[in-house]
Amino acid sequence: MVLLMIVVFFILLFANIPVAFAIGISSAVYFMVSPELPNILAMQRLATGTQSFPLLAVPFFVLVGHILNTSGITARLIKFSNLLTGHLVGGLAHVSIVLSTFMGGISGSATADAAMQSRILTTDMVKRGYSRGFSIGVIGISSLITSTIPPSIGLILYGFISGVSISKLFIAGIIPGVLMCLTLMITVYFVSKKRGYDQDISLQKPSFQEIVKSFKESIWALLFPVILLVGIRFGIFSATEGGAVAVVYALIVGKFIYKELSWSNLKTALNNAISDTGMIMLIIAAASMFGYVIAYENLPRSASEFITGITDHPTLLLLIILIFVFMAGLFMEATANTLLLTPIFLPIITQAGIDPVHFGLIMIVLITLGGMTPPLGVTMFAVCSITKTSVLEFTKGAAPFLIAVLILIIMLALFPQIVLFLPDLLMMN
Repeated sequence: MVLLMIVVFFILLFANIPVAFAIGISSAVYFMVSPELPNILAMQRLATGTQSFPLLAVPFFVLVGHILNTSGITARLIKFSNLLTGHLVGGLAHVSIVLSTFMGGISGSATADAAMQSRILTTDMVKRGYSRGFSIGVIGISSLITSTIPPSIGLILYGFISGVSISKLFIAGIIPGVLMCLTLMITVYFVSKKRGYDQDISLQKPSFQEIVKSFKESIWALLFPVILLVGIRFGIFSATEGGAVAVVYALIVGKFIYKELSWSNLKTALNNAISDTGMIMLIIAAASMFGYVIAYENLPRSASEFITGITDHPTLLLLIILIFVFMAGLFMEATANTLLLTPIFLPIITQAGIDPVHFGLIMIVLITLGGMTPPLGVTMFAVCSITKTSVLEFTKGAAPFLIAVLILIIMLALFPQIVLFLPDLLMMN
């Protein structure tokens, strides 16, 4: 029967049915044909799947992401990013990467970040001589930084499913996020140097006074992730409560400091946040049914026996699982993948002695990366649709950045100390 559920799921998925309905319908089919499980249990799982305190962080951080674009915070971050890196070879591409790093500490959503940047930066990049594929390629892949720099919505969901400390996951994402920023900037430099992007633009290096002035204008936005991490680390509020703090902070900054958040803009942000949250929560509810079936059929144990039958070496085991995670990310939306794959692989990596914080961070990065690649990348489709660019052109432009990120992910997998250094240092007590 579980095979029937999986077959129905993939049929619906490739028929372009929204992933939440594909998960929910295929799970309902299992309950309907099962002689042992009552149908009412499916409804109970659907209802209880979203009733968890840690999940309260999701709608809060989604709302924060939308408030950013209507409160003047994003505009100031763009200006500051442009001042820091606009004069470099491949300047505007560097701006996109630095902006994603700043936005990662605020919005928590890769797709939202990529969609926002593609609307704002693509036209200017093309006018400056960048190819369209390169332009949206760097915008799409650089938004991956948002999945590592806290507050990452993917890390919140992983922590919710696995029972791993969300605070530890947040802190673990800082070093990988910074490394990803540097890796992508180096890649931009060499690609731009080779193709002649932004080398004839006579932009002068900003003076120290200009940087200080722009920094002061952006200080309230830049303080946001610092306040969040300090508050979580010293127990002022939990990672979940941090979402509510983030909303209040964004409202105060937008309304009373930058004075650009009107009631009309706030209404737009609320409407968009409700729509996005509804989509995420529907996926979570449907995945709760799917996850129950996975546990009931004892699939985690079966998967564990199969994978450990290949090798029992922890590093090889981790790499095999990560390859599978990446392949799954090519076909399914990141939220659904996180909710479906975590209960399958977590027991395996725990049994192998792999730190669940280390595994969780790399897993979320890989799953999010799948959204930026063919054939079914949600982030890829978003930026291609906004910029009216073909998937083929995007793929060609994004290829150097995709390769660079995969090399970094392999390094993070082989050297867990990179991921675990800060959590071990700051979360000892």
